[in-house]
Amino acid sequence: MRLRHVLTALGVAAFGALASGPVSAQRAPSGTPPTIAIIIDDMGFDATQGERLARMEQPLTLAFLPFRPHTVALARLAHEHGKEIMLHAPMANTHHYELGAGGLTPDMDQHTMTTVLRRSLQAIPYVAGVNNHMGSLLTQQLKPMDWVMAELEKYPLYFVDSRTIATTVAGKVASAYRVPSIDRDVFLDNEQTDAAIDVQFKRLIQLARKNGSAVAIGHPHKATVDYLTKHLPELDEQGIAVATVSGLWALRNDNRSMFVDGSKQPVQPAYARKQ
Repeated sequence: MRLRHVLTALGVAAFGALASGPVSAQRAPSGTPPTIAIIIDDMGFDATQGERLARMEQPLTLAFLPFRPHTVALARLAHEHGKEIMLHAPMANTHHYELGAGGLTPDMDQHTMTTVLRRSLQAIPYVAGVNNHMGSLLTQQLKPMDWVMAELEKYPLYFVDSRTIATTVAGKVASAYRVPSIDRDVFLDNEQTDAAIDVQFKRLIQLARKNGSAVAIGHPHKATVDYLTKHLPELDEQGIAVATVSGLWALRNDNRSMFVDGSKQPVQPAYARKQ
């Protein structure tokens, strides 16, 4: 049986009953193949590489920046091709890089922060989860993370802590609010060369073999897309499965579903403009 069919049989789509117990166990159940999830951040700017990612056969998870030129169109295309869609929420960083539209900053009060976050969620078609874009400053601060998770808890959404700084509290606060959460294990493409990406990709596979599963974050750079186009189809023969984030969460949590049907209010779409 091919690995993608194994994952289907195990219930990769992870939505349906409110999770109990730990929200981010490290190991998949025994007997399941080593499984990776690959998140591609910064989606919404590059239409060419974005379309290549959206049309890939493997179940990638694509994280879209809000209100960017190609966000809505690419998110719709990706959904049509079986990809999982996330909001890539811009958060303040220690280098003070500009965040752009939808940015969350420490000077915001709770009302402002939750309003900006809610509007960003509403701007992403088929949004299933959230991770932080940058955020090395904001994700260290308890109060802003408390406000973020209090808003996310209302919806059937998970959270991925991108772990852009070791002292992040984002994942812990998500757990406190019972927002299903997972941490990033590997960055694929801090260096955009085939050799450097290969080192990180092999590290991802090694972690998955050791722990049962692992999560990587990459970006829509041509070098990254070229590498994934070449090497993802080889994983089946290597005994490595690829899952969406929700699918990997299910594998780590006894194949339970994340949410009871109807227990959370859906995100109401409100796209700012036609894209």
